[in-house]
Amino acid sequence: MDAIYSPISDWSFEDRPREKLMLKGKEALSNAELIAILIGSGSRNESAVDLSKRILLSAKNLNALGKMSILQFTKFKGVGEAKAITIMAALELGRRRRSEDALKLGKVTSSKIVFEMMQPIIGELSHEEFWVLFLNNSNNVISKSQLSKGGITGTIVDVRLVFKLALESGATGLILCHNHPSGNLMPSDADKQITKKLKVAGDSLDVKILDHLIITETKYYSFVDEGIF
Repeated sequence: MDAIYSPISDWSFEDRPREKLMLKGKEALSNAELIAILIGSGSRNESAVDLSKRILLSAKNLNALGKMSILQFTKFKGVGEAKAITIMAALELGRRRRSEDALKLGKVTSSKIVFEMMQPIIGELSHEEFWVLFLNNSNNVISKSQLSKGGITGTIVDVRLVFKLALESGATGLILCHNHPSGNLMPSDADKQITKKLKVAGDSLDVKILDHLIITETKYYSFVDEGIF
């Protein structure tokens, strides 16, 4: 026997997600209510809000939700490809907005600031990327650049390209950043070797390697903070 539920159309006007957003603003809505607006409707036995709650419960959090594939979304009854794509597009827009906000170029005074700049960009990726922040004498970020993009276990960094970009931008200091999709914060031998290689090259060109951060979803490892430099 099908479960009895109350469709959103039967709810009071101010409790319906779309109307609630119009009346009270987007901040008043729960995550499930916001997702319910995206998917529009649930199934015959489940409202869009209840379906959204079930999806969120399965994903545990929004970060994990943002990594789900079309196939994973469509395993939920009531979610077809179109709805899955809508949710994924909205979550990606949110990620890109955070990335833009994070990388408002400014002054670097600590490793934590670098983490806050770069985590929205690489902290949640399923593959590894290597980025460089280019700084001037005042430790203000002039620019940033993705140097490589690899698989789950590593990337290859072109040392010549790093310093070509540094000299073109007039940078006097560089901060290296890459992510570990595995969540393991500890630097690998390859991480240490590329850091040393870049440091030696930078010393000869009077461009300092100021730090190297390994970034995961919630934490980071700083070579400087850990006394490796």
